[in-house]
Amino acid sequence: MPTRPTIVRTLPALRRAIASYRKTGQTVALVPTMGALHRGHLELVNEARKQARRVVVSIFVNPTQFAPNEDFGSYPRTFARDIKALREAGADLVWAPTPPVMYPEGFSTRIEPAGVAKAGLEDKYRPHFFGGVATVVTKLFTQVIPDFAMFGQKDYQQLRVVTQVAKDLDLPVKVVGIPTVREEDGLALSSRNAYLSADERAVAPTLARVLKSAAAKIKKGDPIARAVTVGRAEITAVGFALDYLEARHALTLAPITSGKDGPVRLLVAARIGKTRLIDNLGV
Repeated sequence: MPTRPTIVRTLPALRRAIASYRKTGQTVALVPTMGALHRGHLELVNEARKQARRVVVSIFVNPTQFAPNEDFGSYPRTFARDIKALREAGADLVWAPTPPVMYPEGFSTRIEPAGVAKAGLEDKYRPHFFGGVATVVTKLFTQVIPDFAMFGQKDYQQLRVVTQVAKDLDLPVKVVGIPTVREEDGLALSSRNAYLSADERAVAPTLARVLKSAAAKIKKGDPIARAVTVGRAEITAVGFALDYLEARHALTLAPITSGKDGPVRLLVAARIGKTRLIDNLGV
């Protein structure tokens, strides 16, 4: 029977736990989360177990990546259920700091990434977001000092930003991107899917369907601009308010007009009702 993961809430306790792993030469993989765990998160844990002897999962709803008008206060918090799921998944340690532990009084340092963080995608609509992500992830990396860190590809621009931050700051961690986990109808798993009404949930898979259709057209040789334009119309036709549907270079996130210009990634963000969904797909 799986054992309950150790839960630590202070830095001294975390450092003692990590030191005990390192003393015996055990490798460590980190799975950063904001809780409200679903199958996508648990797949990250499963992959982490393949990479390292010990798996640390952080649960921290990071206030610095939410704007005042966003859902920090209402973001789902299901800690007891999360711990039960992590027990079944075989996580070893849960790092669950409070905001005052992560950002103590007088905290005044913030990392502001550029490059892929300024690609005109999520950063255009959530300009505060990647500074908050880069800061908290850098803190997590320096706190846990993992050999590997697992991130889902659903948040693709975030994955590229975190990868670049680790590279630029010479952090000794390998960032591993894990393919998006989806429902049977294609909807990418997300904690925010819980906000969808029944009617909204019924049309939400349109995003994945459009990405798949556009990718197939581009692979076949159709112009990228045409495939993207058709996809945008299909998304808005079912009731979404579209933020963007873009074709970008998969590594630099620079705009791309032809599949010959490099690997292509299609990225989409749209709102339905009060819920904002994002998704992406490689071509």
